[in-house]
Amino acid sequence: MKKLICVKDVETAEKQGQKVVYINCDTIVTPSAKDAARNSGIEFSTETPVPEVKKSCEVEVPCEVKGSCETKASELEKVFENGIDSEVIYKVFKVMMEKGLLNGVIDLITNKKPYLAETDAIGLKIVRGSSVKYEALDTGNPDDKVFYQEIINADDGSSMNAGFITIEDCKFDWETECQELYYVIEGTLTVTVDNKVYTAHPGDSVFFPKGAKIAFGSPDK
Repeated sequence: MKKLICVKDVETAEKQGQKVVYINCDTIVTPSAKDAARNSGIEFSTETPVPEVKKSCEVEVPCEVKGSCETKASELEKVFENGIDSEVIYKVFKVMMEKGLLNGVIDLITNKKPYLAETDAIGLKIVRGSSVKYEALDTGNPDDKVFYQEIINADDGSSMNAGFITIEDCKFDWETECQELYYVIEGTLTVTVDNKVYTAHPGDSVFFPKGAKIAFGSPDK
């Protein structure tokens, strides 16, 4: 629908102190309206109006802390008035690494490790469970839905390995290469030894000595 701009619209804009009246290709401006606008110093523009945005410090910061905001900004300006060079960045990262603030973060970003972990020089290691990425376990049957991820091993100075494994509605043969200890978090774990089936439920722990020949399985997820 076409929009008509007449003298009355120009007069209204003048009373409101407008210097620009925004229109589009569907707007018709009468000749008298153009003359009135010219006499009033008002322009017609087809550009999209850009609302004035106040600085966040002026809008969101209460009066009593505004001075603090300005002071901190001034301090930062003095620190970086000559720009930030590579030496400054290097020193910042070096301090963060020495304090252990970057442990595990770089590896996760570069995808070198399938999980996020924090470590300490004494050998401490905290693995964030929610960040663990599982890999498919080759059981010999491509239809099996078995996924795992090792999170603790000899590289961590440990004499035993630890990790996660999920088994979904399948069964497969397994021979332990070392002592293994399993803790069932959820679902059902079945272990078959010489045709005898043992069942473990959430909260149960299962131990296997080295060289045990068994069959893992789960009727659910």
